[in-house]
Amino acid sequence: MRRLFERRRRARGRVNLVRQPRSEYESDGSIGSKQVAEVTLPRAELDRVWSAEHLERFARTYWRFLTRVSLGLLRVLYTETSREVVLLTRPLVLLRFNAPEYDIGAEGGTVTWPINRGLLVAPSGRGRGYLQLSVRRLPARDGSDEATAVVSSEVINFYPVIAGWGWFARIGRFLYNQTQLRIHIIVTNAFLRSLANLDLEDSQIGSLSPGARRQSPAASPGRGER
Repeated sequence: MRRLFERRRRARGRVNLVRQPRSEYESDGSIGSKQVAEVTLPRAELDRVWSAEHLERFARTYWRFLTRVSLGLLRVLYTETSREVVLLTRPLVLLRFNAPEYDIGAEGGTVTWPINRGLLVAPSGRGRGYLQLSVRRLPARDGSDEATAVVSSEVINFYPVIAGWGWFARIGRFLYNQTQLRIHIIVTNAFLRSLANLDLEDSQIGSLSPGARRQSPAASPGRGER
């Protein structure tokens, strides 16, 4: 409790979670989920981290948070072409993503991990969904020393295996909503709240750092958040 209080005391910003519409299933059995937060910081602090390099660190921080909040039960393993969320170790690969894709502009950036497969993914959903983190800066208010960024985490076109199909789908979707989806929302909201501390993990590769981009401007950014 004291550690939590200390972290809040040292927080550099304020986080406001933005309520989102309830997740609904599509006719093909896919579902999406989106969590959004407004992070307000001193303008100088936001300016300091507003770069491609820090978008890469933001992505890395997401995976590290998942490991920490699960007390190490969930780990993220990296290869040249994939990211795997495993329960302790292989072969218990819950989710396998392709390498991330970055879209960076003046007003913000997006990191997208295409969902490949995994124990949590229905066979019909392999290679069809995405996990996406986005950061967008709101226009500055005149005379204000603060700035606000909108941060979102979105799962798009996901086919959960627990939801089942056929006659079991109604029961399976209820189970998914009360277990996997509920846990995902709680963890993601906790991650968004943690951004008040602006404590971003260092990237182990740094492919989006200024030095790396000068050395290899055509290099793929897909390994960047490792």
